[in-house]
Amino acid sequence: MTIIYQQLAYEQRCQISALKKSGCRQREIEEIISTSQSMVSRELARNTGERGYRHRQAQGRTDRRRTESARASRMTPKMIEVIKSKLRVEWRPEQTIPVRRV
Repeated sequence: MTIIYQQLAYEQRCQISALKKSGCRQREIEEIISTSQSMVSRELARNTGERGYRHRQAQGRTDRRRTESARASRMTPKMIEVIKSKLRVEWRPEQTIPVRRV
């Protein structure tokens, strides 16, 4: 059995924020926006700040986590500099492949 994970859209975060401010419980929120209760619970736990849940702040935190978790480059800064220097002296990009393998 494969579990498919989904991320909340900005519009859903806006709905959560509005419903939370109006006093709705988590179960009511999950029924209204058609997601699981655990998703709403995790969203509120991850993105509730000192002033409560705010949709813009929640989206910003999510975007920041997504960019920070991006896969790191396998090329070191030294390798990048060597490749740039070779390209400056008019090497073709395919000639830099041995440099990348080092």
